[in-house]
Amino acid sequence: MYPAGNLFVPATHGRLEAILKEPRNRPARGVALVLHPHPLHGGTMHNKVVFRAARALNEAGLIALRINFRGVGLSSGTHDNARGERDDVRDALNYLTAAYPRLPVTLAGFSFGARVGLEVGMIEPRVVNLIGIGTPVNKYDFGFLRECRKPLLLVHGERDEFGDVERLQNLARELPFEAKVKVEIVPDAGHFFDEQLDEMMRVIEEWITPLLNEKST
Repeated sequence: MYPAGNLFVPATHGRLEAILKEPRNRPARGVALVLHPHPLHGGTMHNKVVFRAARALNEAGLIALRINFRGVGLSSGTHDNARGERDDVRDALNYLTAAYPRLPVTLAGFSFGARVGLEVGMIEPRVVNLIGIGTPVNKYDFGFLRECRKPLLLVHGERDEFGDVERLQNLARELPFEAKVKVEIVPDAGHFFDEQLDEMMRVIEEWITPLLNEKST
């Protein structure tokens, strides 16, 4: 039997395997899409960072949707080097905004998921908040963020192997004031936040909560 909370999201190439979880014992205050790391290096929606990030957003009162990108798990299609994956993000947003049309949308991505998600979310009018986790500034060009005008959290490990902290901080300084960018460096954490997942969750929940409060007033 397919577990409760699992579903298939319609996609341009067929379907995206997904997991949807609503907050427990409280009304939803928003929705969130959480994206996984690189599929060719074992990344799936079951990645521990993705799972814990989604849980943090759940605990803050958001409905959290995790998807498997094309070609991963039971999702149709094949890996497309971040090009087609941008369409996967839009398809997932189509699902969320159709199902929950009155709720604000937060988009979070870990590693490769940050590369794809931040680029789409920055220009996608349905997305109001952005979160980059382990943003791999050493591997990909994130210069597009210089045009960002949305609240953006960059939560990052002090010892991240794929994103030099100084490079990330320099990028954040180049963003416009409207982005309200916040860089949170988790001490001693590597790319996967192995012993610091609780701290990563705390940072995410404490950042998103006041933004949700603003939307409700």
